[in-house]
Amino acid sequence: MNNAVPDSTASTPKITRRKTRVVRVGDLTIGDTSHISVQSMCATKTQDLEATRKQIALLEEHGADIIRIAIDSRRDVEALAELRQGTSARLVVDLQESYKLAKSVAPFVQKIRYNPGHLFHHEKEVPIFEKVKHIVGVAREHDLALRIGVNFGSLDPAQAALGKDRFDIALESAREHIGYMEDLGFENYVVSLKSSDPNDVMDINLRFAQEFPMIPLHLGVTEAGMLPLGEVKTRIAFENLLAQGIGDTMRVSLTLPHAEKFQEVAIAKKIISDVYAGRFRSVPRFVHEGLNIISCPSCSRVENEAFVVLAQQVREMTQVFKEQNLTIAVMGCRVNGPGETDDADLGLWCAPNHVNLKRGKTLVGQFSYEEILPKLKAEIHDVLAQRGQ
Repeated sequence: MNNAVPDSTASTPKITRRKTRVVRVGDLTIGDTSHISVQSMCATKTQDLEATRKQIALLEEHGADIIRIAIDSRRDVEALAELRQGTSARLVVDLQESYKLAKSVAPFVQKIRYNPGHLFHHEKEVPIFEKVKHIVGVAREHDLALRIGVNFGSLDPAQAALGKDRFDIALESAREHIGYMEDLGFENYVVSLKSSDPNDVMDINLRFAQEFPMIPLHLGVTEAGMLPLGEVKTRIAFENLLAQGIGDTMRVSLTLPHAEKFQEVAIAKKIISDVYAGRFRSVPRFVHEGLNIISCPSCSRVENEAFVVLAQQVREMTQVFKEQNLTIAVMGCRVNGPGETDDADLGLWCAPNHVNLKRGKTLVGQFSYEEILPKLKAEIHDVLAQRGQ
């Protein structure tokens, strides 16, 4: 595959790329002078083979360089093996809590992502370094790339227990795992530092790039939400970072119906093209004024596909509050749901058959998908009444 910057943008480049080291993902290279690769994630359940095959084909058709699939069980691994037989796409999996699945998925993928904040869940008596050593050993044996994926919504609890703010916790977590990679002599990895706040994404990636100039960065505004605001939030972060040469691969994370998942790829490519051409459509910082709805990207981890519809319903129902300084998080699964809702005024995170309604870190109750909207509206009125609004 040709990894050069396309001719249409190379003639008058507006991006001076950082000279990072190169990371290999199968026949694709990330970093240095390679093109800025675009990633997306299947929204379908991995074990639904027909739907997931269609999703992979859809994302490939629209130019996704890497396609991520969620793996959370042995049955998911079996499904992945079957999916691999029908596609040559570059696949990456997210290990979630089960680090030992690395060995099972390795023959079928080109890359593995792990989250430092999730490694403590299984086999708590095993030191984190030993778990990372296992993952690195598998990656080395199968010539895979790794992504150390730090997410503000699911930070390492050991770091969080030190009482620092999330920004410092995220950076320290990245430093710790980079240290593990150095100790193990492994360099074929990228790092991501993601938040639902585009300002945090800009600030933390800039600091990281200054501290670790040779390590390629995967950019993302996680839980950017629904269109059009989801694109706006993403553009603010990506345009500012890309213009400074920061960012080697990226994912636009949007709440979308399955059939529209390709828009993540299309929007990412458009942002890259715009920045190379000197067209900047966003603003220097995201202004936290008025209603802010955070919703996670539709992906195969979502417990109930009704989540996407619920997010849209929340947006429509809350338009009457659009002038209020109110943050509402609508999350689709257990992975980032608890953490992201902790930091919102009101949060919903979806289980298979009910929705957890939270007010800050406090659980208000568990309600059916049919009950949740009026319950949420009542809580909004109560929050505003307590503020005297």
